[in-house]
Amino acid sequence: MNEYPDGGGPSTLAMVLAGGEGRRLHPLTVDRAKPAVPFGGHYRLIDFALSNLVNGGFRRIVVLTQYKSHSLGLHISLTWRLSPFLGNFVTAVPAQMRQGPRWFLGSADAIFQNLNLIDDYRPEYVLVFGADHIYRMDPRQMLRQHIETGAAVTIAAIRVPRSQASAFGVIETGTTTKIASFREKPDDPAALVDSPDESFVSMGNYVFSTEALLTLLHEDSRDETSKHDIGGDLVPRLVAAGEAHAYDFSRNIVPGEVPGPSRYWRDVGTVDAYYDAHMDLVSPLPAFDLYNESWPVHTWFPAAPAAKVGRDPEVGPSSVNDSLLCAGVIVSGAHVQGSVLSPGVVIEPGASVVGSVLLEGVRVSAGARLQRAIIDKNVLVPRGAEVGFDHAADAARGLSISPAGIVVARKKYRFEVG
Repeated sequence: MNEYPDGGGPSTLAMVLAGGEGRRLHPLTVDRAKPAVPFGGHYRLIDFALSNLVNGGFRRIVVLTQYKSHSLGLHISLTWRLSPFLGNFVTAVPAQMRQGPRWFLGSADAIFQNLNLIDDYRPEYVLVFGADHIYRMDPRQMLRQHIETGAAVTIAAIRVPRSQASAFGVIETGTTTKIASFREKPDDPAALVDSPDESFVSMGNYVFSTEALLTLLHEDSRDETSKHDIGGDLVPRLVAAGEAHAYDFSRNIVPGEVPGPSRYWRDVGTVDAYYDAHMDLVSPLPAFDLYNESWPVHTWFPAAPAAKVGRDPEVGPSSVNDSLLCAGVIVSGAHVQGSVLSPGVVIEPGASVVGSVLLEGVRVSAGARLQRAIIDKNVLVPRGAEVGFDHAADAARGLSISPAGIVVARKKYRFEVG
């Protein structure tokens, strides 16, 4: 197989599913699609899936969008401009309603409503990836296994604690990669034979043989009992036919990283998971390394000066530890610990920011204190305010509190200044 599928090897088309509402990520998704939610300072969630595909040589990519897609479409148009002279593209495709005036009924229906794209490009294989996971993966290796096994579908899979597995599609295999059983979000997920406290679950990334996918989609569209979901409806049919295989993510070797069973992958579909993934970035030994130059995460960088950490004549020097500071950040005589400061964030003298995620344009005024908080774009935290110390007071202000106690200020939230 050619090292780069779009450069002389098997013909492929990648579809990135970016049409979900992202309700569990509210209030961060009140006015933006989940894949457009900022992450890690200056990235968007979708940048991780697109970077994996582009780095792997898959450069015919359509992003299927639906809800609140303006900022997502703008980000794709600004960031992901590939050379058309080589037939490369990343393009956002809004819901076209080619099958009638309705939104996507599920992930399978999203592809069915865009079958014209498959007809246009006639690929041998279709890669269907989710748009909101944090990970590094070389999809070429998954495609290689798919071709070698002759599968109709190959599903990327990872080990997770059994206590968390009911949130995913759970896979059971035998002595080969063939899937013996697949259950979508079961209450009693099956344990691994060699690890009773773990389960093997779907990462939401698929490689389909095009002919099998087309047949399946047409059958599913006629099934009035179907929810038209890939994991819930398409995959079980292929498992029953013996045509579904699993790809073990721990076998994936990405340049610049050490392979092994502890490969990093996070579904950031909830506020708590989103927060935890950020804390993974700022730990002394980061669980996910943003600094792998051999497999970079691509995005668009704003024109902004370098971050500045300074002292205040009255308060004294700043203290910044275990934190990410993006371009345009200014920290002046303040304390920042274990936090992510996105472009243009300003921390004024005497302020304290601990274990928090501040999105673009946030300003923390003098003497304000934040802990275990997520502050969305362009919010001014007023002088002396405290966030994350008294949840009852935070809730009374109209701030959101996650199940794990993370306090979230929505985009352009206005604090009352007393």
